[in-house]
Amino acid sequence: MQKVEMRKALFWEARDDGRVECRLCPHHCLIAQGKQGICLGRRNEGGVLYAANYGRTTSLALDPIEKKPLYHFHPGTGILSIAPNGCNFACPFCQNWQISQKESPTEEITPQELVDLARGRDSVGVAYTYTEPLIWYEFLLDACSVVREHRLSNVLVTNGMIEEEPLRQLLPLIDAMNIDLKSMDESFYKKVVKGNLESVLRTIRLAKESCHVELTHLVVPGATDSPEQINRLIDWIVELGDDTPVHFSRYFPHYNYDVPATPVETLVEIWNRARERLRFVYLGNIAIEGSSDTVCPRCGVTAVRRSYYSVDLSGLSNGRCGACGADLNIVR
Repeated sequence: MQKVEMRKALFWEARDDGRVECRLCPHHCLIAQGKQGICLGRRNEGGVLYAANYGRTTSLALDPIEKKPLYHFHPGTGILSIAPNGCNFACPFCQNWQISQKESPTEEITPQELVDLARGRDSVGVAYTYTEPLIWYEFLLDACSVVREHRLSNVLVTNGMIEEEPLRQLLPLIDAMNIDLKSMDESFYKKVVKGNLESVLRTIRLAKESCHVELTHLVVPGATDSPEQINRLIDWIVELGDDTPVHFSRYFPHYNYDVPATPVETLVEIWNRARERLRFVYLGNIAIEGSSDTVCPRCGVTAVRRSYYSVDLSGLSNGRCGACGADLNIVR
């Protein structure tokens, strides 16, 4: 592979004492010389902020696009998936903590090599996923540009925490996003995952205006599963657009969190409640009949049947319901 050079970072300001203030995300890390920010990807060298993670990936795999999860964007296809090392959140229940919460081995890859791999594997595009792709900002700009030039799709699977200006510069290159809306409680973001809710909500709103968007909510017992919290979440998504696909995922004990797994009955109750007001609601990390299928909200016909990552699209017609022609917000 071609050698990848460490790049000077975007969105930062130098301080008189040699520290730099990163302005990519709301943390605004003040980074001393020789140190890195919370996300592990940006480093102060001689009073200059560098994207130390540029072109370095921890993971490379061809996944079903449903794994992202994206159920309404090129269903039934595969997508090349890669990840940087690090994250600007500190979720105690992170399922990928080995590559998001500590330094891990990486390999170099250039944007053109990424495109070559995607085309060679018959991928619909590239998904920047597994950890937090927004901390890979400089590489995203370059890679997404080259991917777009080759008429492939760019997908972000993200926590959505980024400042507005860098987000606006990136969005024109993005075709689809799955954004993790963890809670409607700002204190949960601050105390539990060390993030910022308002920036996430802003990202979702701006992304919805620019590309295909699906949301994921991890149902954590005692933390994000109360009826009041779920109702607030549903209310907000209805205002965003009731055609927004939403994935309620089952939590399992992991990393530094040992609360028992989400009860099945809790997920089913949330699924049924959400479907009263939202058109496309799914359950993740659990196999419950029908909970992964796309049902036409107009005529009730099952347009897309899913069993794990096996997808039956026979009920679709050009992305619409094959029975009545209703728009199912499916990009094909």
